[in-house]
Amino acid sequence: MIGFIVLLLIVWAVLAILGFVIKGLVWLAVLGIILFIVTGILGWIRRGAASR
Repeated sequence: MIGFIVLLLIVWAVLAILGFVIKGLVWLAVLGIILFIVTGILGWIRRGAASR
């Protein structure tokens, strides 16, 4: 499960970088950043729940 979350974080980071690099795709950067943050939070919550 952790591997899948890390993969998602990498994908979202790449989307955010592409959104900033390619002019006119700022919406893609914003979407990538939002998804990166949400995935990180969910991964952190699930990791904490699994350790209990």
